[in-house]
Amino acid sequence: MSNEEKRTLKAMEREREQEYLAFIEENKRIIYKVCYLYAADEEEMKDLRQEVLINLWKGYPQFKGTAQLSTWIYRVSLNTCITVCKKLRNKEESLPIESLLAGDVIDDNSKTEHLREMYRLIYQLNRMEKAIILMWLDERSYEEIAEVCGMPRNTIATKLRRIKEKLTKLANE
Repeated sequence: MSNEEKRTLKAMEREREQEYLAFIEENKRIIYKVCYLYAADEEEMKDLRQEVLINLWKGYPQFKGTAQLSTWIYRVSLNTCITVCKKLRNKEESLPIESLLAGDVIDDNSKTEHLREMYRLIYQLNRMEKAIILMWLDERSYEEIAEVCGMPRNTIATKLRRIKEKLTKLANE
């Protein structure tokens, strides 16, 4: 390999790294939210996030752009978290919501309490229910949720209705 070819290859690698870092920065909230909902504590969340970032890096060269980038990130994040969580023991404690609310997100006490309660209730759902409600709360279309979860759109609509009913029941208990 000539010196010119080596320089070209290194430039391409740097360009790929910059693209990856930019898309991670643009979509860091998706990754954080998915990891947050599947983690039992701060350390587990950090581990999940690291696994997601590794899997995104490995899969990035194969991303063909047939789906939206955010849809692909959801799919990789959810699949990674579900796989890792299957290997870990189930824990009943949840991650403090304060870490989610760090910085400029929210500082109003009533909103903070509402979010804390919402996440407490969502934490009680099974893995697939968490994934579906998380994307719905993130204002993803039924079609996009269906694509990520590998289910028909009508199934997603039915599951969402049932998840909302379940959350209402949990909130009233």
